[in-house]
Amino acid sequence: MKFEDMPYKRVEYEETEKEYRKIIEDFRKAGSGEEQFKVHERYYALNDRIGTMMTIAHIRHDIDTTDGFYGEEKEYYDEIQPKLANLTLEYQQEMYHSPYRPFLEEKIGKVAFKNMELQLKSFDEKLIPLKQEENALTTKYDKLIAGAEIEWEGDILNLSLMRPYLTSSDRSVRKKAYEKYSAFFASVADELDEIYDKLVKNRTEQAKQMGYENYVELGYYRMNRNCYDKTMVDNYRRQIKKYFVPFAEKMHERRRKRLGLDKLSYIDAGVYFRNGNPAPVGNPEEIIKEGRRMYEEMSPETKEFFAFMVDNQLFDVLGRKTKRAGGYMTFLPEYGAPFIFANFNGTSGDVDVITHECGHAFQGYLAGKDPIQEHRDITMETAEIHSMSMEFFAEKWIGLFFGDRAEDYRNMHLEDAAAFIPYGCMVDEFQHMVYENPEMSPEERRKAWLELEKVYRPHMDFEEDEFFAKGGFWQKQHHIYDYPFYYIDYCLAQTCAFQYKAMMDEDYDKAWESYLKLCRLSASGFFTDMLEEVGLVSPFKDGCIKETIEKLESEMDGR
Repeated sequence: MKFEDMPYKRVEYEETEKEYRKIIEDFRKAGSGEEQFKVHERYYALNDRIGTMMTIAHIRHDIDTTDGFYGEEKEYYDEIQPKLANLTLEYQQEMYHSPYRPFLEEKIGKVAFKNMELQLKSFDEKLIPLKQEENALTTKYDKLIAGAEIEWEGDILNLSLMRPYLTSSDRSVRKKAYEKYSAFFASVADELDEIYDKLVKNRTEQAKQMGYENYVELGYYRMNRNCYDKTMVDNYRRQIKKYFVPFAEKMHERRRKRLGLDKLSYIDAGVYFRNGNPAPVGNPEEIIKEGRRMYEEMSPETKEFFAFMVDNQLFDVLGRKTKRAGGYMTFLPEYGAPFIFANFNGTSGDVDVITHECGHAFQGYLAGKDPIQEHRDITMETAEIHSMSMEFFAEKWIGLFFGDRAEDYRNMHLEDAAAFIPYGCMVDEFQHMVYENPEMSPEERRKAWLELEKVYRPHMDFEEDEFFAKGGFWQKQHHIYDYPFYYIDYCLAQTCAFQYKAMMDEDYDKAWESYLKLCRLSASGFFTDMLEEVGLVSPFKDGCIKETIEKLESEMDGR
């Protein structure tokens, strides 16, 4: 079914609660593991229906944040989602403590029960008011960012539509664009500080009520960190500082020389060539058309997937003034349908949607065929391997999108992906600092960010910018507000994607088979175990980063 034709009906809480209560009661009364699993399949159906309706409302709100009807629906779900989470928790408690757990574990896997344990550690009914407040605050931040109105040459643009000017080949245009971009953030700085202050205090109070010292432990549980901990992440970041940061700085120095600049400034951060970054040669419709051709040639599985996406109009990618900023893939379980949301703006990022977000969507399409719903519950570091690796697998066809600048794109993509890892680790360390010291003032947070910039991005110079030079850069990163502790998952995944890049350079077909296996494993295994099963080295393993850097240096020296 095409997305526009999918019917929507509000999930009424009272009615839904009765359905949950009936399932919980029947599960409790069941006299065998087989009977309990039959009840569990009813739970699947209920979850699918609820998830589909809430996701339709979420997407339609993001497509037009000024739509009054779906704006009200979003606010309604902000209110009831914590209550629904509590009902789910009650059910999971029954399942976790079932006398027939061995049978159920055999059916849905040990990972599912470990995740239930983490859920039980991360939520309680007493947190509902705080969760409701947290949802309202993140929605307020999203609306604030989506509502940016920047005057540009007689037009009014949002943040996403400013992107082509922020990466213009004309440095004076970039300077002017960044001044206006920064001025928007400066104009809402007090509101940004107020929202984040309230979020940090809210999440800290949630942690205290659950018996934790601070939000870090609770945040890890909520991210379903089921096979690694803070100590392992600390060790990973240490390796990044030791090996990756010096490599990235050498890479930035190469970029500086290529751009013919005496010094790199923050306005040069997203620019790779004097004649400008490679841009797609086609319009949005042509990008989708060439994407279909690429996936038809890539494999039978990707051919089927992309045809499904196009035929059912499961994309909303055109940038519009009232559309939420950013991009994502989500899933409509009743239809087995991934959905891709993005903001095309005429830059190479448009093609990244067809590679990165389609990597997510391809895996979601495969996982949607698995009858065991828990296998869809992939942790984010695994999910981002699917997307970031697809970016590299797609490079074989990148000429379809960039014509005679295909090689420029490959160089830019490799450098951009490598430059991201230090930044991503900086975001992660910043969040640890904030939640371990929740009484930090806005000024102290900005100072902490600037200190981390010196460690992870010593080349970065914000000059005299009114907002960014004072340590406010992090406030444009919506993950920090909306999804605490998510960002390190991108870094872990990028490290694995680089391994796939090296593997496909040696044997593309072998790399693809490994990738396809990882996609199909979904969440049936623990992250570190699945990496080993498909022939990848865990990013947490000592030596992994050093070896990755050696391969990247060899790759870049050969270009």
